[in-house]
Amino acid sequence: MYDFTAPFQHPAGSPIRELFRYLAQPGMISFAGGYPASDLFDEEGLQAAAARAWQAPTQCLQYGPTDGLPELKAQLLALMARRGAICAPEEMLITTGSQQGLDLLLRVLLDPGDTALTEQPAYPATLQALRLQQARVVTVPVDGDGIDVDVLAARLASGVIARPKLLYTVPTFANPTGATLTRERRLALLRLAVQYRFVIVEDDPYGDLRFAGQAMPSLLALASEVEGARAWVVHFSSLSKVVAPGLRVGWTIAPAEIARRCVIAKQTVDLCSTPWTQAIAAHYLEAGSLEQHLPRITQAYRRKCEALCDGLRAEFEGEIAFHQPEGGMFVWARMPGLAIDALLPNAIASNVIFVPGKAFFADHPDSASLRLSFAAPNVDEIREGVARLKQAAQATRAAQVASARA
Repeated sequence: MYDFTAPFQHPAGSPIRELFRYLAQPGMISFAGGYPASDLFDEEGLQAAAARAWQAPTQCLQYGPTDGLPELKAQLLALMARRGAICAPEEMLITTGSQQGLDLLLRVLLDPGDTALTEQPAYPATLQALRLQQARVVTVPVDGDGIDVDVLAARLASGVIARPKLLYTVPTFANPTGATLTRERRLALLRLAVQYRFVIVEDDPYGDLRFAGQAMPSLLALASEVEGARAWVVHFSSLSKVVAPGLRVGWTIAPAEIARRCVIAKQTVDLCSTPWTQAIAAHYLEAGSLEQHLPRITQAYRRKCEALCDGLRAEFEGEIAFHQPEGGMFVWARMPGLAIDALLPNAIASNVIFVPGKAFFADHPDSASLRLSFAAPNVDEIREGVARLKQAAQATRAAQVASARA
């Protein structure tokens, strides 16, 4: 009946959000969405910041600058400096979550048919955004140390990958694999971006959630060590995972010419992100509350990650393979010989849920993979959830055996 645009004639929704209807099921334990733990929100600190913000109610209730409140930008520029990246105000744009930053960037950089590189497996919302922008998505494999830069270099040199516009990566505690790109690979990736003139899109929502190992500088911070690299890095970050997603505060750091165009694109989307929550975030950061509260979050996530990984080893023994991350929210696992699509309904029936790995693949999906998030459930729920997952796996294997005999 309606003459929709080509990307929206047969659109696919988020495969993760389609699972959320099961969260209302009584007693459900969720390893699915990457939700931060609600009981770890700094309610007292945010209430204090909200009270200070409300001292200027007119500012909270009025439209604000499209690129963000100056006081919030100042606090975020200081935060980025502490993370090792010195940025100018004209390079920063405040967005309604970092996902909006990606959407704006794709609008200003990609024409239909342009080649966009992504690590594989990759964050599904990024794949969704690239498809809606009608990009040609080309994948690069990852291993336990992140995106395989040697494979990328070989494909670029041979012409198998020609004229990419950008490469999307989550180099620190990747979603979904939890892997962290090594320093050597980061520098090599930056050199490739300069050589082949493609934009590195660095998504960094989890970098502050390190609970083991040594801190790793962002690609943006390392860009100063590779001549010309800073011109080819766009960096996204957010307060969603470390403070509260309900604030919807994210930011983009990009070369000024890219940032300016993203600001213009944002003017046509929402005019400005919410000044009220921007003001709350500014006061929260100014008080030093993020640095004071982060250790509580990371210590809790360390315990949760250990509980999940220890439980998987104990319950599944040699039936599962996974990488134990040093931070973030996710464990990426494989269960060879088990059909994960068949496991999911059995898991739901056992009141535990996860995300099948195929949601994270642009092509050639791994049918034995799955993503487990340890952030939202507590330690006792994690242990019980692993036991339920084991029960579901046993039922799935029994059904597979029976089917093979029939």
